[in-house]
Amino acid sequence: MRPHSTTAAAPVDSKDSHKSKPKTGIVLMNLGGPATENEVHDFLLRLFSDGDLIPLPFQKYAAQVIAKRRTPKIKEQYNQIGGGSPIRKWTTEQGTAMEKILDKISPETAPHKHYIAFRYAHPLTPEALEEMKADGIERAVAFTQYPQYSCSTTGSSMNELYRQLQEWDPERKMKWSVIDRWHNHSGLVQAVANHIEDGLAKYPAEKRDKVIILFSAHSLPMEIVNKGDSYPSEVAATVDAVMKKLNYKNSYKLVWQSQVGPRPWLGPQTNKAILGLGEKGYNDQLLVPIAFTSDHVETLFELDLEYGEEAHEAGITGLTRAESLNADPVFIEAMADIVKNHLNQTASEGASPISKQFAIRCPGCTNETCKDTREYFKQ
Repeated sequence: MRPHSTTAAAPVDSKDSHKSKPKTGIVLMNLGGPATENEVHDFLLRLFSDGDLIPLPFQKYAAQVIAKRRTPKIKEQYNQIGGGSPIRKWTTEQGTAMEKILDKISPETAPHKHYIAFRYAHPLTPEALEEMKADGIERAVAFTQYPQYSCSTTGSSMNELYRQLQEWDPERKMKWSVIDRWHNHSGLVQAVANHIEDGLAKYPAEKRDKVIILFSAHSLPMEIVNKGDSYPSEVAATVDAVMKKLNYKNSYKLVWQSQVGPRPWLGPQTNKAILGLGEKGYNDQLLVPIAFTSDHVETLFELDLEYGEEAHEAGITGLTRAESLNADPVFIEAMADIVKNHLNQTASEGASPISKQFAIRCPGCTNETCKDTREYFKQ
């Protein structure tokens, strides 16, 4: 597989770019990743402590044991991709570029400023809220960076935002609205399709139409899926929209990566799909990260290095990966368009600050915080 740049430049400080008080704050919510190997343990501890993401028996104690046990292995993975996750670098670049576009296309809500609220790594949600409070933000948008909604990703971030707002804004001085999913946005679809076209162009002309496109998304425990989580259907909807844009000119499969532990997870697993297709004579395969908006350990290590090595050992020589969206101008324009449309839709009196889909809990949900979060943000 072709190498990817893993050099994480120092995050751009967006404070200096705002000479006047920002009128609209846009909180970019994502998983996050440790910037250095010294942050790996705390990152894992937060991750495995989150019952919305990975429900475990005796969660508090199990998380401590798992984090301690997995830290050396995960440190090594980060060392192999440059020593830390580049997700903050990419999120900062995306947010800064999005601000500039928004200031031009939505002057009535300008100046805009982005804030980063990672779930398991710095800057955490309290850090984002502290900065917003210092800036005097009154109009805020919670903008998930997971295009497809899941209770374990966007849902977890929203629950955490709700909990932290009880402390940071008890008087509710900030007016919030929520962008909770955008899996079928035309700009997202176009950006992914462009990257697939670029990836296919690297194959010899006579092979391009025979390349199998493997859309890879982070898997989910089946117990979460069976509660009614909409993630699998929304990922599938994105895949179908992208393939429609490409006129279905290649065969394709939706596969799932990053399973942890012995419990049943959504499948087929990406690495097993690669090997299974290889055994059936499909040597040329293009991996496409369909639920990630930037590079991090699950693309740079898991897809590129781990699965790439497994494929090589199995004699599969035609496996490559489409580039992640990262700072793609088409994608960043899509981000700005999503926010602008959202601000327009929520500007009128009586408009709901949350979507109809976010307002509905999963049929099998037993988490009362999910109920409280929806009640809070719909007001």
